[in-house]
Amino acid sequence: MGEPRTIKVMVVDDQQVVREGLVALMGLLEDVDVVGSAADGAKALELAEELGHLDVVLMDLNMPVLSGVEATRRLTREHPGVAVLVLTTYSDDESIAGALAAGAKGYLTKDAGRHEIGAALRAVIAGQLTFGADVSRQVAGALSGAVKPIPRKESLPDGLTAREAEVLGWIAAGLSNGEIAAELVIGETTVKTHINNAFAKIGVVNRVEALRYAERHGLERRR
Repeated sequence: MGEPRTIKVMVVDDQQVVREGLVALMGLLEDVDVVGSAADGAKALELAEELGHLDVVLMDLNMPVLSGVEATRRLTREHPGVAVLVLTTYSDDESIAGALAAGAKGYLTKDAGRHEIGAALRAVIAGQLTFGADVSRQVAGALSGAVKPIPRKESLPDGLTAREAEVLGWIAAGLSNGEIAAELVIGETTVKTHINNAFAKIGVVNRVEALRYAERHGLERRR
């Protein structure tokens, strides 16, 4: 048998400490060669052109300049031989669906370990779709109809995403973070991220103020 194929990987994440940590982590995998790293989607596209041969891009989603979803869409169109493996904080159905629609071949959350990431890298270059455990449950829930639909409005206030508006609605209904996570079939950490983002956008600092905001804007939810 010949030597195992070396997987050429680019790491894309806007947080320097995370990016450098991932590069170091990937260096521990014998069959992985990190050939570059980038701090946003636009730089990733530029680097992909410069590098020439590249197997997998390990892609964050929430980044400045050019988001991970848009970078994935352009990478998979312009470099069809390159697989994108998403590695992000978010495991909500909106983020997962957006990444997969853009052409991502795998989706992991940032609590994944070295061996899980390594296995996912090998899977995507073999042409397989791969998901972390939390994401697999989310996808299964969506396919079975267990995920509640996100409310659609023509225009949500203050730049809220549909998921952030939904979380505010469940806060107004009196649900705890754990109960919201169970209702939406997502992780509690993801719920906290949505709450922090929503609070910052609407300018509130606690759940009482969020409840009043949700009521004013008709965001309340009912079980």
